[in-house]
Amino acid sequence: MGRNRTDVAPPLLSAFEYFVSFAIKASLWLWVLFNVAMVVWIFFNSVKTPRDIFANPGLPASWQWSNYWTALATSGLGIAAVNTVVIVAISVTAIMGLSLPAAYALARLGGKSKGPIATLFASGMSVPIQALTVPLVLISAGLSRFMVEWVFGTWDPRITVVLFYVVFGLPFTVFVLVGYFRSLPAELEEAAALDGAGPFRTFRSVMLPLARSGITTMVVLNVLGLWNETVIVLLLIPNQQMQTLNVALLNFYSAMQYTSDWGGLFAGIVIVIMPMILLYFFVGRRVISGMTEGLGK
Repeated sequence: MGRNRTDVAPPLLSAFEYFVSFAIKASLWLWVLFNVAMVVWIFFNSVKTPRDIFANPGLPASWQWSNYWTALATSGLGIAAVNTVVIVAISVTAIMGLSLPAAYALARLGGKSKGPIATLFASGMSVPIQALTVPLVLISAGLSRFMVEWVFGTWDPRITVVLFYVVFGLPFTVFVLVGYFRSLPAELEEAAALDGAGPFRTFRSVMLPLARSGITTMVVLNVLGLWNETVIVLLLIPNQQMQTLNVALLNFYSAMQYTSDWGGLFAGIVIVIMPMILLYFFVGRRVISGMTEGLGK
């Protein structure tokens, strides 16, 4: 008797699924290895002399740790690092301070307007920064002129950058936190209400501790995004003493045509990327868990 097609199809389908799974995993591992190799290559070049970088693709012949001092002191990356830390810290604090109560109210409190407001926050994620470059410059110029002529007599463009960071960071943060608050059990709120706790006390003492994983996730994602942001700073801060790391690195790269300090340039790249790599290395698993719980609701 000949074999029925239904007896042959499952093994073939299983083999195909196994091949697809193996191909996807192999591709991901190749991508990971490529990125790790790039980081190692950049680090080795950051401690080489310019001649050693082109003559020796392997380990450094002599470890030039002074390249890091050159990058920090003479290229302006030191003051840029301070600017970046301050701007990112203030921006993320403001984003979380506004997003947490807004997300909790949209997720757990009643009201007919919560649906349209949540949709309005979500629609903010569809607008790319590159499409708003001209309005950003015009708003920044008008705000600076108003503050100088009518309020303080002076104005720091870094404050404008912080304001725009908060505006652009709110939609995605509120969107994820709304999903995360919805995933928390409602029985805890009912128990807190029976104990006499109002909405604010329930939010502060019950819901915020439970949402710690989601809050950590959004803090890390905002830090990663703002640390790597370049366009807004490049548009709004012309003074190099006020610029952040990415823009300072671009300025350093532009000066390379006169100095050829390739070791210092690679050291600058390490200074820019290494803090975020270490941050994601320590909290990456928690970020993925928080994103899954928040976006899945």
